Amino acid sequence: MSSAPPAETAFERDVLPHMDLMYRVALRLTGEAAAAEDLVQDTVLKAFRAWDSFRQGTNARGWLLTILRNSFINDYRRRRRAPALVDLDVAEQHARLDDQPGQDPEGEFFHSLVDDRILAAIDGLPEEFREVVVLSDVEGLGYAQIAETLGVPVGTVKSRLFRARKQLQGTLLEYAIEAGIVRPGKDA
Repeated sequence: MSSAPPAETAFERDVLPHMDLMYRVALRLTGEAAAAEDLVQDTVLKAFRAWDSFRQGTNARGWLLTILRNSFINDYRRRRRAPALVDLDVAEQHARLDDQPGQDPEGEFFHSLVDDRILAAIDGLPEEFREVVVLSDVEGLGYAQIAETLGVPVGTVKSRLFRARKQLQGTLLEYAIEAGIVRPGKDA
């Protein structure tokens, strides 16, 4: 009797625990919830189709993030070549704000201010910097895992992360002073 689990069971065991991670990374890459969901779905489908090539016992998280990143890049390249079509009637419907009684918009605004400003600064980074910041500082991956996921040397990861953090420092300095996180110095 074979004690090896069926492929579907092994796939579920190794892939499903990383769904939230994949969604968070996809959301940071795409900037839209629906696009992130599509990207994760595409990633899981590609992973399932290639499951026989995955070496059991290796880094499933890194393997999945590599598939996700490559899918994002390929989709980005494909979209860049295709013209964007916009249905103005649909766009206008989605742009309207609905009044929701009983909520405290001002309280929600101040509650989310820190996160929104920081995330906006991250979203404003060039793609190669944004990737390393999201994987390192948001998702907590180590240099080696990031290098494997992105297919670049560890030194490149460190360099990009250093430059990304310097750019974020410049972008968020005024905010940090306003929030009282940093005291203004002679140079600030």
